[in-house]
Amino acid sequence: MFKRLFSKSTTIPVLRLSGIISSQSGLTGSGLAINNLEKLIDKLFADKKSPVVGLVINSPGGSPTQSSLIAKKIIDLAKEKNKKVLAFVEDVAASGGYWLACAADEIYIDQNSVIGSIGVISPGFGFVDLLKKVGIERRVYTSGKSKSFLDPFKEEKQEDIDRLKNIQEQIHDNFINYVKERRGSKLDQNKLDDIFSGLFWVGNKAIDLGLADGIGAIKPILEEKLGKKIKIKIISQKKSFLQRRFSSSIFNSDEIVNKIEERIMFSRFGL
Repeated sequence: MFKRLFSKSTTIPVLRLSGIISSQSGLTGSGLAINNLEKLIDKLFADKKSPVVGLVINSPGGSPTQSSLIAKKIIDLAKEKNKKVLAFVEDVAASGGYWLACAADEIYIDQNSVIGSIGVISPGFGFVDLLKKVGIERRVYTSGKSKSFLDPFKEEKQEDIDRLKNIQEQIHDNFINYVKERRGSKLDQNKLDDIFSGLFWVGNKAIDLGLADGIGAIKPILEEKLGKKIKIKIISQKKSFLQRRFSSSIFNSDEIVNKIEERIMFSRFGL
């Protein structure tokens, strides 16, 4: 429980984590990556007077490594600064997005929020038949028998598939252990197989499973815990000239690709 504030208003810093999680943040600064969030997370915890900080999350996931690095930065600073962290989910906190949410001590969602998808996915394409159809012969010369691992222009090898699954299982185990560590006894112990299957849930069902702590928006929850005299301060990054220039350009191919990828990932959850 939090101690209620009294006569003076207190500022509560809040950081928005919205979009896909990827190391490919580019010149526009789009996407969630440790390199473009590190300073913002430092700012989030810089106010010595705030008893808590907030995270507003709307992410379908992405890179497991970036998810882990961002979450660790938040958890470490919360311990160092002795602050509680509250997460507020908008449309979705799935896969890596849920990894970020678990950096908080408590997770609040909307009744329509999509939560979960604790699993690992590696999508790809195969172009073998296409090359044959158009009469193209691809030539690849390697040193090391596994150097052309999962080449999309060659027939799949079972040993490559088995190796990929082994890698995925290791990452999945890391994800499971992290969620267990962060959510602990809050998780429905009788439903762990379902919780860690890669499935996702909406609203109250996610709460029943222990994936979230309650329904509520950021301001009402903070007022309930800390009193009416609070001010929410959104921590945001000022874009550099290059970021503004490239993000506004219709010829920015990286940004277009990022937006398409983001749209695809959100659409997996009906959004």
